[in-house]
Parts: sequence; structure tokens; C-alpha cells
Amino acid sequence: MSDRKRAFEGNGDSSVAKKARSEATTPNAASPSPAATADLIAQKRAEIAAKIAAMKKGAAPPSSSTSAVATPSPVSTPKIPSPHSADSPAPTENLARRVAEAKRRVAEAQTKLAVKDNPYMSMTQAGKNKKQAPEPAQQGAGLKMAAHPLLLDNTVPAPQSKKDRYKPMQPKFASIKANARNAPTPPPAPTPTAPIESKANPYASGAAAPDSGFEGAPKERVGRQFRFNPKGKYVQIGNQIRQDAQLEQLKQRIAENAKKAGLDGEFETLEKNIRRDAPPDAEWWDAALLPSKTYDDVSLGIQHLNIRNNGSPITIYIQHPIPIPAPADKNKAALKPLKLTKKEQKKLRKQRRQAELQDKRDRIRMGLIPPDAPKVRLANLMKVLTSDAVQDPTRVEARVRREVAMRKHQHEKMNTERKLNDEQRREKVETKKVEEEKKGIYGAVFKVKTLSDPAHRFKVKKNAEQMNLTGVCIFNPSFSMVYVEGAQKFIRQYKRLMMHRMAWTEAARERGGEDVEIDGGGDGENAAADKGKARAVTPAEGESVSLEDNKCWLIWEGQLRDRAFNNFRPKSCPTDSAAKEVLGEKLSGYWDQAKNWKPEEEELF
Repeated sequence: MSDRKRAFEGNGDSSVAKKARSEATTPNAASPSPAATADLIAQKRAEIAAKIAAMKKGAAPPSSSTSAVATPSPVSTPKIPSPHSADSPAPTENLARRVAEAKRRVAEAQTKLAVKDNPYMSMTQAGKNKKQAPEPAQQGAGLKMAAHPLLLDNTVPAPQSKKDRYKPMQPKFASIKANARNAPTPPPAPTPTAPIESKANPYASGAAAPDSGFEGAPKERVGRQFRFNPKGKYVQIGNQIRQDAQLEQLKQRIAENAKKAGLDGEFETLEKNIRRDAPPDAEWWDAALLPSKTYDDVSLGIQHLNIRNNGSPITIYIQHPIPIPAPADKNKAALKPLKLTKKEQKKLRKQRRQAELQDKRDRIRMGLIPPDAPKVRLANLMKVLTSDAVQDPTRVEARVRREVAMRKHQHEKMNTERKLNDEQRREKVETKKVEEEKKGIYGAVFKVKTLSDPAHRFKVKKNAEQMNLTGVCIFNPSFSMVYVEGAQKFIRQYKRLMMHRMAWTEAARERGGEDVEIDGGGDGENAAADKGKARAVTPAEGESVSLEDNKCWLIWEGQLRDRAFNNFRPKSCPTDSAAKEVLGEKLSGYWDQAKNWKPEEEELF
């Protein structure tokens, strides 16, 4: 702490009042005499007069320190001034001026010492509170060293209010997050006004441009000077033009003489090496895109260029996705023509032929086509050929017969040409089968109780081949199963064959004889009872099999993704494992389904 004493704050009045109170309240002090009181009053009047004079001259009034120095302590005996102090104000006035000057110097020295000891003190507070005397700096604490230059606050402090004056001082930098949050935001740096004015109008003058700081300011313009052409300039240019013309004429004469002499090829090569070719009408990289090989096509629009057509050279560099039809498009049913009765069909045919005949007559009347020759028959011979038929009827009749025969021959020839041969007919049928397959692949599974009759086997296989169906027919001692796959139309027809057209209870007739005797295998009564029952003979076993209760059932039908077999083939499978092996892993479930199938009438019982 500093050993200096703090300056006394107050004025002379307060010291006098304190002195009077102390003197009045001190029990041991003696009451002043009337003479001392009069002297004290005279002294106060002199001080007041000195203060008024100092104020009039602009000098600072004497502070309370002088009064404290001049005023005796209340304990000590008051000093009686001289009787000449009230009458002579000049010495008192000079004394007050010297005291004020001393106080000012003391205050400045104390302020410097305080700033030296504590550099964090704000100078604005010292300048703001000029009326209050600065406190003396405390000495004897710390190392008495000045702070680091980075820790000093060089910014202009913001004006403080009365409330912020006694707040604790914040550090120069934030050491923790709490201090960083409480740190006051520094005020923005003042922007100079002179550069703004220069940037607002950088073209004001050439002299102000370097000081304004604007980089793009134009320089001061310099006036052009006269430039006179030297003597003989245009004469030299004219001579050069004439020399070039003479050189061209000389080249032409040499070329003509060379052509006459047969040496024009060498001069053409020489001329090509000397002269450069003129620019082409279109560059080679653009020639393929221009139809007329000139850039005039560009003005017609992009639609006239070889860019968006099939012959464009850039088509090979564009990858187009392969169009794949949707699966649902295959199952769309084509629109069928309207069903008409025979009478309606004849009426439409008559109207169509009338319209065609009328159109032909109109063309003949306009002279577009020649008229047809008269159609002469034996019935209208006399009407058409009146005079000729009378003169020579035999010759005319022979001519008419030839014409009738010719017309018949032409008609038959045209019918023969329109008629398809066997190969074309088969090709047409196969084309229709392929078109039907494009609509989707369907499958069906049939269970036959007994498929031992050769006629039944032949019909099952032959119809599947004719309808372009693939699959397998499995023969088993317990039952037989037929699996087919193909177009929906042919599956529907094959289903009708298996369920309705086939007579499963009728056996095939033996070939080579008209009458067929059915062997009952017993006496006369049993033979008569079995007369109406058909029996089939199995070639492999040699035993007769009864077809009385033979039936066929549809186990399953539906749409498939693709075919599982390439053709239709029969297969004999005595065991279930062999049958499943023939069907494959994906279709083996159909065998179990057919094996466990029971008709509705059997399920009831």
C-alpha cells in the first residue's frame, strides 16, 4: 500500500462548521470570547471576498485543503489574524492563486503515479471527474512493474453510466467460458469519411484518383497530337501495288506458255505450294451433319440437319433401351368383328358392289379408263349384235362361244392363283399357332382312370401334336396322368377333347374285320350280361381291362411362365418316384395332387 495520505475532500465551509461543532461539543474546551468571535467573522469575510475576486478573474477557488491548512485545529488556540487582513485583499488574492496552482500540480502528480501503479485505470474517469481530487496511488504492493503491451487496452473506452462505474473490472482476455460470455462486445471501428467520399465518385478528377484509393479510376486524358504523313508515303504504296500487278501478269504469261508447252502440271504444283487453299464451304467434321454440305443449312433449323433422323452419324453413339412389352399386353383380347346374319351379309355385299360399280362408271364417263367390251352371251346375242347376227349367225355364235369359254377359263385361273397350296396352308396354320402363343402360355393336368385303349392313346398324343402342345403322358398301374402346356386357345380345345369328345367307356374296334365279337370269358349267362360292356386288350399284359367306369378329371389349369417340355411324349412309370423324376422337381407336385384327387361324389360317401 502507498504511504501517501489521501487528500482531504471538502471546502472551507465544511471545515469551519466541523471546527465550530468540535469546539462547541468539546466538554473541556472553553467558550470563545466576543473579541475572538469578531476576529473570526472578519477572517471569514476576507476569505469570501478573496473567493469572489478569484472567480471574477477566472482563477480556481481555493480548495478545502488551504482552509484546512489556514484554519487552526479545534483543539489548538485560534490564531488571531492581523487587523490589516480585511482591509488589504491583494495579498489574500495572490495567496489563493498560488494555492490553486499548487493543488493542480499535486493532482496531476498523483494521477500520473496512480496510472503508473495501475495501468488498467481508465483515463476517461479521471478526466470526467475533474472536480474530485484523485486518490493517491498505493505503493509497496506487487513488483511495481508495468503490464505487457498486449494486455494494455488501446481501444477507446465506451462511456460508462453511473451503475457501471463501480462494477468489477473485466480481464483483457477471456480465460474461461464464463468470462467469454460476460466480456463486453468491442465497439465497431469508426469508418473514415474521406475514402467513402472518394469511392462514391471515383471519376471526380484525375488528381484525386490516387488519393481516393479506387483502383479502377481512369487516368487523366491526354490530348492527341497531330501526326503528319511523311513525304512520299502514298507514292511508295502506289508503286508497291503496281509491282504486285505486274508480278501477277508475269505469272499468268508464264502459266499460259507452260500450258502451251505441256508443263502446266509442274507450275500448278508450284502454285499450290505458294498459295493457300481457300477455306471450304463446310469443315470435314460438320459435313456429315449438313445435307447440302454448306453452312447455309444451319439457318433452316435443326430439323433439316442430319441429327434427328435414322441416317445421322451420331446415332451409333446413342444407346437406346430395348423395348420390352408388358406381360399384361399379351393377354389383351383382340376385337372380333361384329356377328352378322346371312341376310345382313348379303345386303352389305350388295351395297359394296353397287358402290364399286358406280365408281367405275364415273371413271369411264370422265375418260380416265376405257369402257369394257360388251359381254355377249347366247341369250342376248341378237340384242347386242343385231346386224352382224343376221348376216352370219353361225360365225357370230362361234365367236360368242369362244368368248364364254375364255371368260370361264380366266375365272378358274384366278381362283386357282388365289388358292393356297399345301405348304402355304401349313405355314399359315403354324403362323397362327405362334401368334396364339404370344398371348401367353397355359397348362392343364388331367387324371384318367384307365388309359390302356390304343385309340385313346392315339387321340391324346395326336391332338397334342396338332395343337402344338408339349407335355407328358404318364402310364401307371393305378391311374394315368396327362400334362399339357401351350396357347390358351389350344388348351381350351384340348380340354373339350378330354372332357366331352372322348368316349372313355368305348373300346376301339379291331382292325381287319367288320364284325367284332366281345369275349365275355364265361358261360352263356355271364356272356349275355357282359354283352353291353366294352373291354380293351392290353398288349403288354395280354389281359382284358374293363372300360365300364372309365372317366377323366381335370385336376388343374392355369397360366405358366414358360414351357417345361420341348415336345409331347408318353412315358410308362410303374412307381411314384419314376413318375416324379419324369415330371421334374418343379412339376412333381402335380403327381401327388392327381394321386390324392377324389371326385365330389366319392367325397360325399
